[in-house]
Amino acid sequence: MMLRGMAVATVLISVAILNIEYSNGAGAQPTPTVEYPQTAKPMTPPQTDMRLGTAPFSLGNPSTATALDDLQDTRVAALSTIVPELAEVQPEPVVPSVYKTAIKIKSGDTLSKALRRSGAKPGDAEAAIRALKGHYDPRKLKAGQTIYVNYAPTTGTPKDPKHTDQFAGFEVPLDYANRVAVAPAPEGGFKAHLFERDLKTEQVRAEGVIDWSLFKAGSDAGVPAITMAELVRAFSWDVDFQRDIRKNDRFEVMYERKLDEAGEVVHNGKILYAALELSGDRKPIYLHTLKDGRTDYFDDNGQSAKKALMRTPIDGARLSSHFGKRRHPILGYTKKHSGTDFAAPPGTPIYAAGDGVIELAGWKGGYGKYVRIRHNSEYSTAYAHMKAIKRGMGKGKRVKQGQVIGYVGTTGRSTGPHLHYEIMRRGTKVNPMRVKMPSGQKLKGDELKRFVASRDELKVQWASLTVSGPQLAQR
Repeated sequence: MMLRGMAVATVLISVAILNIEYSNGAGAQPTPTVEYPQTAKPMTPPQTDMRLGTAPFSLGNPSTATALDDLQDTRVAALSTIVPELAEVQPEPVVPSVYKTAIKIKSGDTLSKALRRSGAKPGDAEAAIRALKGHYDPRKLKAGQTIYVNYAPTTGTPKDPKHTDQFAGFEVPLDYANRVAVAPAPEGGFKAHLFERDLKTEQVRAEGVIDWSLFKAGSDAGVPAITMAELVRAFSWDVDFQRDIRKNDRFEVMYERKLDEAGEVVHNGKILYAALELSGDRKPIYLHTLKDGRTDYFDDNGQSAKKALMRTPIDGARLSSHFGKRRHPILGYTKKHSGTDFAAPPGTPIYAAGDGVIELAGWKGGYGKYVRIRHNSEYSTAYAHMKAIKRGMGKGKRVKQGQVIGYVGTTGRSTGPHLHYEIMRRGTKVNPMRVKMPSGQKLKGDELKRFVASRDELKVQWASLTVSGPQLAQR
């Protein structure tokens, strides 16, 4: 009897397997009364709508269910030899994210040329550049500037040996805190985005005694060279840095710097307050923003530190020859030197000493390449021995104080690269280092009151730094 029962069970199981094989479990709906034993392990997760081929036995029978379960496991193992994917679930391929490559702008480059050199197709490069409109003028790019080109890695092994990763836009740093990025747009083409870094602003105090030079004293106090250069520029209207600085003079400076999320300094910013103590005479200046938005340095009384004319219209130069009688280095005899010479490397920018109109720009005998600017009815200035006059600086051109008008050279009667600088008062050449410069702006009324308030606030801030050190302000 037992043998007959086992034979019947074997036949029934065989029929069930055949049903599953041919119908793939989609032959008929199970009846609502069907119960699934706890030990059953179907090929697919249990569902209320589980489909199996019609079977002439009850799935509620534990022994039958176990036998069917074992056969299902055997079937999966057999199929896995034909379809290997069933034996092991393969993970989704990981596609690398967009990466960027630094590209340096070469002399004569356009943005389009630089992008195409980096691998962008001409059409993609032009479409990406068009997206910059209204955000950035690509003509402002200069040789030596770095941009970043983005690429999206391609998958698979390309048949084309010239195949490259896909161009995915570019980024142009605008300054230490801002950048413009062009990326593919969801709707097609490219779109430009402006980004600003989240930086912290820190006020820093430094002071020191001048032993050998102002720049050396600043370096010893940890002040960046660019900040010391700004300090010199701010005081250059009144101070002759070749003659007025003496041993044991002092300096003070409070300036801003910007820090990134890691606390690294990314930019040394503007000077808020500075003072020079020269032979016992103290000269403080304070940064103040006027109602019209202009920013300038003023002394304790609200007098602008900026004068109508600059004594030294050049940065980082060495005073190599004074105004007055001297033995001429080329002619060999003593004659009056009608200006002041500043030795500097060839190509160093030369600035307009004040607002005015160019009266002459070109070659002038022993002066070589020469520019003369009329500032008003009383003062004119002249600049000689230039390597080159800046393009556009011709007769009749209006210029602003500090605007570049040319570059240091050694044209004309000259023994080496330098700027010969002259100031003429009512047509007479005067000593640029000794002439009393015409005063700049003097604050009055409500503007003076605003300045006094900001000046006093800077004094309090300076004093607080002596106790608590650098002060952080979230931007």
